[in-house]
Amino acid sequence: MARKILIILFFGLGLYYVFLFQTIDSSLKMVFKLLPMILLIALAYLTKVPVKSRYYWLILIGLIFCAIGDYTLQWFIIGLSFFLTGHIFYIFAFRSTNKATTPLYVKIVLGLYGAAMMVWIAGSLFQKGDTVLAIAVTAYILVILTMGWTSFRTGSIFAIIGAVLFIASDSILAINRFMFEVTYAHELIMFTYYAAQFFLMLSIAQYFKISSKTEIKSVQ
Repeated sequence: MARKILIILFFGLGLYYVFLFQTIDSSLKMVFKLLPMILLIALAYLTKVPVKSRYYWLILIGLIFCAIGDYTLQWFIIGLSFFLTGHIFYIFAFRSTNKATTPLYVKIVLGLYGAAMMVWIAGSLFQKGDTVLAIAVTAYILVILTMGWTSFRTGSIFAIIGAVLFIASDSILAINRFMFEVTYAHELIMFTYYAAQFFLMLSIAQYFKISSKTEIKSVQ
């Protein structure tokens, strides 16, 4: 019952922040931004699994670092560092599964996409003389693409969807911040971001089911 209430609150507050952002008082915007993430952290913690595996804890810690990143993003490099750390925890979570290999076409698509984004965005920052920011953005692109790459190892469709949505959200954010103004940027960034984190939270329970089935088959 408590979990259902938290999910309803997450959707209600998340959609309110995404689509009614302009109606929120400026002094409360950060509160409304963080509330959905706090609810997701609580949902992740309350996920009912018989054994709280390494995957469980790594996803939970990743959510916490991303929530801190939400707040500190007002100081861009600091916020970026917290998100990067969150992605590293997600990568460790995905790598801890060792359930499958990443398909070759995924490696090619992500590799080409990452190269294009680095040339376009980081290259533009280098040309403007923003060397530190360009290096930070390059590192972030490499880490988030690795996160997307390793999500396919889990065998969890929720983990994969979450990782892909996260890449989409951060891509829109980077284009809007560094290249040109994206129409409905706030709505697109935050909707895909909250959705990404929601699916990553859901992957905890799905991963346990996948692990349990694999163990049963190996015993048989």
